[in-house]
Amino acid sequence: MMKKVFMLICLIFVLVIAQAAMAEEEAPLPLKAQERMEMVLYGEPMTGGLIERLGKVEKDLFGRELPGSISERQSGLLNFIENGTLGNPSMLFKLSVAEWSVNHKVNPESPVSTRIDALETLLEGKPQVDKPLAMRLERMLSLLFPDTLTWTEVELPANTVFKAAFTQTISPAVAKKGDQVKLALAQDLVVDGNLVAPRGSLVFAEIDNVKPPRSFGRPSEITFAFKHLVPLGPEVVPVFMGDKAISVNKDNKTMAIAAGTSVVGLVALGPVGLAGGFFVKGDAKEIPAGTNIYLETSQAVTVHAWPVPPGLQGMIKEAEDMPVPSDSATSEETLSEEENVDEAKD
Repeated sequence: MMKKVFMLICLIFVLVIAQAAMAEEEAPLPLKAQERMEMVLYGEPMTGGLIERLGKVEKDLFGRELPGSISERQSGLLNFIENGTLGNPSMLFKLSVAEWSVNHKVNPESPVSTRIDALETLLEGKPQVDKPLAMRLERMLSLLFPDTLTWTEVELPANTVFKAAFTQTISPAVAKKGDQVKLALAQDLVVDGNLVAPRGSLVFAEIDNVKPPRSFGRPSEITFAFKHLVPLGPEVVPVFMGDKAISVNKDNKTMAIAAGTSVVGLVALGPVGLAGGFFVKGDAKEIPAGTNIYLETSQAVTVHAWPVPPGLQGMIKEAEDMPVPSDSATSEETLSEEENVDEAKD
């Protein structure tokens, strides 16, 4: 089995190198590319010369250094890890599918080496640290799935509502404009039986504005600008707080309760106001990690997804606890809320 796995990895990487040679002029600067790979694999940049560091990545992944120029080798590695090629899913795609099939969630904030160690420990009792990472992953895939893992292109519709949770506590006392904020998908995102983004996938946002508590008892305010969801494939999915998400958040009052604000103190603004931002005010000193919020896709996007085999379809959680957005949420109501916010600011 190990020999077949090694031959498969070699074939995939030959195809990746061929694609990298054609796209060489679009490759990032060598040091930036090297740091990017090391952050994904190890969680931190390595030390030493560029050639030494590149060789370490290749040996850790494949057990040996590879031929070609520095830019060809780096582009090939990045495609292998992040993008995939010619019908072959990327290493990150495969690892996430393997994690999901075992844990029903993914752990994208951990480096690849740690994720593979943890998965092997769950499956076999201990990590196989003496083997190359790519070979270890392919071996686990062969144990988990009877057929070769593939991907397919699907269209994720615009205004698809999904639930996410803040991964960190947000405090008006320390938050600053421009700070990056991460949320984790709280449920599987699926299109026609194809897994687009498993639970745990990251959603990125940033803090657009912060107002600390002011005189006369006026509470603190935080405005978030939501950016994108990272699915299984190499694409990104733009997200925002649109009318559907506003309606679901109002109906559930999930964030208002979790953050300790009053229902009146929770105001969601759609594209008319803050271009998809989210405005929170109230008595809470902070928004705790784990606080849920509903968002939606801002446009239709073609993404690579995993066609879940029939035997695993029962694992899919397609928004089982998501309420249906109320049709009563009109643009007039949204505008009225925004006017209330303006009055509160004044």
